[in-house]
Amino acid sequence: MLNRIDLRGSSRDPRGLLPRAQLDVSVAVERIRPVVEAVHEHGFSAIREATEKFDGVRLDRLRVPAEAIAAAEETLDPDVRAALLEAIKRARKVHRDQRRTDTTTTVVPGGTVTERWVPVRRVGLYVPGGLAVYPSTVVMNVVPAQEAGVEGLVVASPPQVANGGLPDARVLAACALLGVTEVYAVGGAQAIAMLGYGADGADAADRCAPVDVITGPGNIWVTAAKRLLRGVVGIDAEAGPTEIAILADETADPRHVAADLISQAEHDPLAASVLVTDSPALADAVEAELAVQVTKTKHDERVRTALTGEQSGVVLVDDLEQGLRVVDEYAAEHLEIQTRDAREWALRVRNAGAIFVGAWSPVSLGDYAAGSNHVLPTGGCARHSSGLSVQSFLRGIHVVEYDEAALKDVAGHVVALSTAEDLPAHGDAVKARFAQ
Repeated sequence: MLNRIDLRGSSRDPRGLLPRAQLDVSVAVERIRPVVEAVHEHGFSAIREATEKFDGVRLDRLRVPAEAIAAAEETLDPDVRAALLEAIKRARKVHRDQRRTDTTTTVVPGGTVTERWVPVRRVGLYVPGGLAVYPSTVVMNVVPAQEAGVEGLVVASPPQVANGGLPDARVLAACALLGVTEVYAVGGAQAIAMLGYGADGADAADRCAPVDVITGPGNIWVTAAKRLLRGVVGIDAEAGPTEIAILADETADPRHVAADLISQAEHDPLAASVLVTDSPALADAVEAELAVQVTKTKHDERVRTALTGEQSGVVLVDDLEQGLRVVDEYAAEHLEIQTRDAREWALRVRNAGAIFVGAWSPVSLGDYAAGSNHVLPTGGCARHSSGLSVQSFLRGIHVVEYDEAALKDVAGHVVALSTAEDLPAHGDAVKARFAQ
């Protein structure tokens, strides 16, 4: 079922050899540019037109009524409610510890620099609603923003025909449990444009004010719109299809490995599931397990498409040292380490969105209830980017405070450097303070 790439005995750079989903976001940008520009210019009417075209829903208004959010919480399945509350509690515990504190450095007597951590004022949190709905993503977006101290939290999620043109009831219930009251029944590129530019609604109470930062995963059209709006607003990342890589040796249980590969493959036909191992016997055993387990899973066609696609596969390596180099080059969104001494190998990994250590830490735990965040970099971006956290909503601002003596002490250096860079007015601004 899985493609095989044999890197045993090879010294080639594995980056270009590893499986990866192929997405051309630049093409998608041009496809959605007219939608984004129309929302910018026409607001509600353009959003309604796009929503009717892409979601099959004709909106009467953008904002979800408060009573609909309350009703969703009241009718929420008790088991789902308990699970969401536990997820919120664990996520809040982890993210609260991420909050940075202001630091003041005395550079010289009378001269200080303070780094203040200031939350952005207003954020737009996007929650997908395509092949699946994600109340857990409400938790993962809202909790770090709240812990950062963001004042204005806005959730946008696609309207569902089955829910009377409102976002999924479980998404609305998660908003209610987190105290989020500003929710819009808008999805896709039109939602990103609405959040970035703001939009008039059906009336004054229906208006969405622009945000400062947009976070949350979505399909390629959402990703393209975020790229187009980058600079107008801050964005967390350009999320691609989900991916899992598993570094495993002969001690791994093939049932666990197969189940974990399937768990991410059920997200999307483009989802990537990659096994890196130095054990051909394990690879064969995992293949046998996949043949059994895929037939028993609900979304078997979607899973099979993902597992047999070019983005998924088994990578055979000489040993775990080579395997470590491979997974570092792959820079997976989710990386599992299922080896002997798993923690030691995990601590040597440099590039991954999140690392799951040992047999009892599957990715699905992190998706819901580990306390970690599941909004993570994809497509190799873990080489340079981090997952969503409290820091995503904070800005470091330097506050410089020097007295007269401290400035006078360094004035000559400022003048010398401004002269070297042919910017004499910079030096003059300092000299003017000491002119007689």
